[in-house]
Amino acid sequence: MMISKTKVALGALLAIGALASVPAHAGATLDKIKKNGQVVCGVNTGLAGFSQADASGNWTGLDVDICKAIAAAVLGDANKVKWVPLNAQQRFTALQSGEVDILSRNTTFSLTRDASLGLHVTGVTYYDGQGFMVTTKSKIKDAKQLKGQTVCVQSGTTTEKNLTDFSKANGLGIKPVVFEKVEAATGAYFSGRCVAYTTDASGLASVRNKEAKNSDDHVILPQLISKEPLGPMVRRGDDEWFAIAKWVIHGLLEAEEYGVTQANVDQQKSSQDPVVQRILGTTEDTGKLLGLDKEWMARALKATGNYGEIFERNVGPKSALKLPRGANNLWNKGGLMYAYPVR
Repeated sequence: MMISKTKVALGALLAIGALASVPAHAGATLDKIKKNGQVVCGVNTGLAGFSQADASGNWTGLDVDICKAIAAAVLGDANKVKWVPLNAQQRFTALQSGEVDILSRNTTFSLTRDASLGLHVTGVTYYDGQGFMVTTKSKIKDAKQLKGQTVCVQSGTTTEKNLTDFSKANGLGIKPVVFEKVEAATGAYFSGRCVAYTTDASGLASVRNKEAKNSDDHVILPQLISKEPLGPMVRRGDDEWFAIAKWVIHGLLEAEEYGVTQANVDQQKSSQDPVVQRILGTTEDTGKLLGLDKEWMARALKATGNYGEIFERNVGPKSALKLPRGANNLWNKGGLMYAYPVR
């Protein structure tokens, strides 16, 4: 029996259309989260601006807010998060073993980590680069002036490898002084054991603000020696949970681009802009494709605000760190932040 090419093509298109509208089946991670009533989020043990607990155990920071937004989207409550502080050596094992549901801990995504750890990066939430901090009295103005000098660095990080690569490529003979815990590395630097301390530039600003007796006594050198795309990670093997985490991040970015803020979510529900309508679920129900309801993104935005608001209060102008948006600005404002369309 002969079947025309037109009929075959039409059948294929219909099949694709049917698949596109099929609601997602909740994965094992989401099932566990709903059963336990909490998202278990792995965070830094204490990095101002990104994840830090106060004396009462209340966590704040850019990485923290990402987990809060996800909890609000999934469970309807940004406070339904269990925080698990992890050092650099613990973080990947905790995620691989299922101890945490998501790792939102200023972690760089690289080929080695992608190919060997069994993890997915959900999205970049901060574009960073590795730098150096020295004392002003050292008179060092350029990273290449660190030839033959001691540099404090934390082990088990891309930072340690980048330092070795930079030293070798430039024939500097830098002497790494390696510590397992970041507190030990920074403590050694501030006590004068090392000429410099190296980590991501955002981390340098955080450490200087938090630990230096006088921040003016320390300068962050202008050169960056690496690219450090930081973002939350999840385990491979649960595509449904991966999709939820990824799309909350892109929703936060797209909301900023279209002017949806923490304060105007309800007002924007009457917007006639189709993009805003999709973000807030007033027309198309994108939530069903993720195994969620149509209000998923509206809840996330009410809990944390959009990406720009998260950045501003934690690491930007309204924070103690006062970091510029730079590469973390939206794509249409000279930055690298480009949201996948929520449609």
